[in-house]
Amino acid sequence: MNLELRGITKRFGALVANDHIDLSVREGEIHCLLGENGAGKSTLMNVLSGLYRAEEGEILLDGEKVTFAGPGEAMNAGIGMVHQHFMLIPVFTVAENIILGNEKTTFGGRLDLGAARQLVRDISARFGFDVDPDALVDDLPVGAQQRVEIIKALSREAKVLVFDEPTAVLTPQETDELMVIMRQLAESGTAIVFITHKLREVREVADRITVVRLGKVVGEAEPTASNTELASLMVGRSVELTVAKEPATPGDSALVVDGLTVWSPSGAVAVDNVSFEVRRGEILAIAGVQGNGQTELAEALLGLRPGSTGSITLDGKSLLDSDVRSVLDAGVGFVPEDRTQDGLVAEFTIAENLMLDRSVGDPFVGRGTLRRAILRKFAQEKVTEFDVRTQSVDEHVGRLSGGNQQKVVLARELSRDLRLLVAAQPTRGIDVGSIEFVHKRIVATRDAGTPVIVVSTELDEVAALADRIAVMYRGKIVGIVDGDATREELGLLMAGASS
Repeated sequence: MNLELRGITKRFGALVANDHIDLSVREGEIHCLLGENGAGKSTLMNVLSGLYRAEEGEILLDGEKVTFAGPGEAMNAGIGMVHQHFMLIPVFTVAENIILGNEKTTFGGRLDLGAARQLVRDISARFGFDVDPDALVDDLPVGAQQRVEIIKALSREAKVLVFDEPTAVLTPQETDELMVIMRQLAESGTAIVFITHKLREVREVADRITVVRLGKVVGEAEPTASNTELASLMVGRSVELTVAKEPATPGDSALVVDGLTVWSPSGAVAVDNVSFEVRRGEILAIAGVQGNGQTELAEALLGLRPGSTGSITLDGKSLLDSDVRSVLDAGVGFVPEDRTQDGLVAEFTIAENLMLDRSVGDPFVGRGTLRRAILRKFAQEKVTEFDVRTQSVDEHVGRLSGGNQQKVVLARELSRDLRLLVAAQPTRGIDVGSIEFVHKRIVATRDAGTPVIVVSTELDEVAALADRIAVMYRGKIVGIVDGDATREELGLLMAGASS
């Protein structure tokens, strides 16, 4: 089946998410839709899959115009979508998930689970998926859950299959397996749309590449295009994709974590007896698939997880069970993984956000009064130093792009006298140009002698920044390796193998 999108325009109020986008995908082709987070890729595919209705434009399948009132109609027309966050019921078996929403019954009105099981076996055999139809989804590893999503789409006879950021929760080995599966699907005649922002994956598997920026198609490229060329199309200017840094010259141990155990609100162990140290002038990256305790570890370091056991010491001073204010006063800078929820107040100005963790006493407050002139001068200096694109420091931070918001967070945290920087997912949801800037500032912080912890699920980022890498799996650190460890070695650790 051939797919064509013509002039698709989708608006959300004044925001034009898709601006007259044209896209064609041929039968048996892997067409990559490349662009930064927020470029409009997923919105376009949600129009295709019937979740959204476009204000303008048309969809054609094999040259025939089609309209979808909802996802069910899109599925019936042969459009399948594998979402970034899986649409599976964890407590159901694979067969039960496959039949859900497309229930077949026997003569007596009972669900025909036998037919669903056989369908899973048939598709698994065809593509070498090795999926047990009676396994509970909750018991399957992430890579197998994604195969269940693919089987579910193929069970509805999908002729066009959309993969929306499919590698976000996969290990490197699982990513490689997915690439093989995508190629097999294409060879069987399936038209595939592959949505991603990862350049390596694009060049590895795509037959054609369409680049989207700010809701518009800005160019097409061949898989032979270089990473630099693709990045320039994504951002609109030339960028440096590699982090220029000298080898670390670590000093004494600064942060020592020993036997740290952290519990989730439900009482489950999120961080399990973790021990490591970070020396002055080095970057320790915490790697792993999202959801293996990295978030809870970072929050415990900042004092956001009371009741943790073990020990956390910075320059010989205990931080365990300290409140956040005490941790900040001890010289810890923190870049949270969700800047909109935990790093900024959208309704506050840029200047106000730059003083959030220094709202008491010098230099911005005296005798209970805000020293506006001092704050304004400071904010203007930081906006210039950190290249925050804005008309005024009085602009609400919520109106800035993701990259500029992250620069505000980084400016605030790096403007203090730091003894430790903890940066969680420091480049999530920002453009390639902003990533370049953030990475340079993190390396400069290391070079100034400050110990740095970077928590990231992006292996390219880990490899670019880390002097040493600690890999977490199910709440434990399963290995600590040098920063030049291979993707294969890291992938095995991320899957639970001990170093």
